[in-house]
Amino acid sequence: MSTNLILPHGGKLINKQAKRNHDDLKTFEVSPDIRTDAENISTGVFSPLEGFLTQEDFLNVLKEGRLSNGIPWTIPIIVDVKKEVAGHMKDLGDIVLRSDGQEFAILHVDEIYAYNKDDIATAVYGTNDFNHPGVNRLSKMHEFLVGGKMEVFQMKEHDKIQKFRMHPTETRAEIVKRGWKTVVGFQTRNVPHVAHEMLQKAALNMYDGLFVNPLIGKKKIGDFTDSLIIDAYESLIMNYFPKNRVLFSTIHTLMRYAGPREAIHHAIMRKNFGCTHFIVGRDHAGVGDYYPPFAAQEIFNEYPDLEIEPVVFPSFYFCKTCMSYANEKTCPHGAESKEELSGTMIRKMVNSGKVPEKHLMRPEISDLILRSEKPFVVD
Repeated sequence: MSTNLILPHGGKLINKQAKRNHDDLKTFEVSPDIRTDAENISTGVFSPLEGFLTQEDFLNVLKEGRLSNGIPWTIPIIVDVKKEVAGHMKDLGDIVLRSDGQEFAILHVDEIYAYNKDDIATAVYGTNDFNHPGVNRLSKMHEFLVGGKMEVFQMKEHDKIQKFRMHPTETRAEIVKRGWKTVVGFQTRNVPHVAHEMLQKAALNMYDGLFVNPLIGKKKIGDFTDSLIIDAYESLIMNYFPKNRVLFSTIHTLMRYAGPREAIHHAIMRKNFGCTHFIVGRDHAGVGDYYPPFAAQEIFNEYPDLEIEPVVFPSFYFCKTCMSYANEKTCPHGAESKEELSGTMIRKMVNSGKVPEKHLMRPEISDLILRSEKPFVVD
């Protein structure tokens, strides 16, 4: 591997994939979301984590936004169990994890501990409001957490949703193959509109490669579906980007809507994929009005040791006077000339039966949305 690549977070890319060699262990059922987290641990997406957080790391992440060894880490990666299950696990040592009836990992139980949901809500989401999707999900978790290292012996099978999934070893090898020295990552949970495209192409003017990395996983009701996001980006890149300058891969994890803390988490994951820079948008990973609009950008000032560099652009909009996309640095016109775009705006247009005009969304993308029977998450 080229020494020119940015080092993985913590200095080493974790690999916790192994063959199953224990058939006499107790098996415990976990959610598909926990299985996804386990796969991200095992493939190095969550480097330097080697398992689910033990209590010391968990408490330090909440209080300091760092692991107990001082490495930046802002989102607790945890596995929750019921009180009665925790009692059974206590003296087992190793257990097998199962999801949807398929056994997939061995967890080496290091400790089982109680926790306070309000502490997580306040530290990670900045609110205890049950209307926040992250807090709402947290409220349904079980009473105890299990910490310990783990190995995955059975990855999810590839299907349409997994079609473009790549692990950090694969993206890093591809970056070396292409000879890129600088790579800027782009996180999204929406189908692309033209303002997104302009932002991405502005970044391409500055860096060797663009890593387009849509988040595929559980989202809130009303967000675009995973399959539509994948189809839309595949079409956009095929028709409007130089393919030798763009690497397209999906990242599989749930959307936490944790605003500033999740922006750091998103940057860490892209660092592990090999990105040197990461685009941080206005209200990145936000929802509603829970976070100040620039909080996700400002939090990077608290992490000078993060190594991956945040990239901040002024918001792009269509100026009806300039007759082009612009931002506050390039356009002198007032609000009456600005046509702002957002995922929320596009969703409202689609729900009302309107077709976004060509200067707002590429016709190939609009067509995909309109032909989709279920473009939005409904439960």
